[in-house]
Amino acid sequence: MADRLAGKRAIITGGASGFGAGIAEKFVQEGARVIIADVDVDGGERLARSLGCAFALADVRKLQTFTSLADAYPDTDIVVSNAGVGHLPQAAEDIDEATFERVLDVNVRPFYHAVRAFVPGMKSRGTGVFVNIASTAGVSPRPGLSWYNASKGWLITATRSLAVELAPAGIRVNAVNPVAGDTPMLATFMGGDTPELRAKFLSTIPLGRFSTPEDVANAACYLASDEAAMVTGVALEVDGGRVI
Repeated sequence: MADRLAGKRAIITGGASGFGAGIAEKFVQEGARVIIADVDVDGGERLARSLGCAFALADVRKLQTFTSLADAYPDTDIVVSNAGVGHLPQAAEDIDEATFERVLDVNVRPFYHAVRAFVPGMKSRGTGVFVNIASTAGVSPRPGLSWYNASKGWLITATRSLAVELAPAGIRVNAVNPVAGDTPMLATFMGGDTPELRAKFLSTIPLGRFSTPEDVANAACYLASDEAAMVTGVALEVDGGRVI
């Protein structure tokens, strides 16, 4: 344990699985007091018990979720907006409204909610960090995923805009742009999960592998730590060179 986050309180949305679980584990290892916030009660509580941290039932689509978290944990130093959803590859005009709304509700609204709920307290203390898990899709869009791409592009732009706005208050805002990882969302991005589809996708990544929760967690830990005290407004690509 390097204690890079010693004494800091961190809330991680979508922390029960995938990238979020990797971030939760890394943050605990680095000394943070972690709250895993997720709709998956069984998975979230099980992971929290194994890591010795807290779990909170959290529907990120609702502002009340974030205001309740801010009331319960007013000393929160770090908010990681990790919860996200995708949609199957499909022509943009064929995506039904329910799918489009779900992408907005889970990928776009939560950061707005987090800012509403946590920025006042951070401003009063003169410190705070937001880390948003965006995607290479926001800078190098793939055909057939247009509304997902757009949601991540929105998150990147919001990250940069809020970084400038909140810097005078001592609040840093950064993002991580992973390439697709071997997580439950992978089949959604690829439109299935076969050796052929994996090989085709991997051929677009120069380092020749998918991202892992550990890769994303290491980047998020750096951005959340005091080592990145002069870093704000970046969207750090963790993509094996895909977007070059």
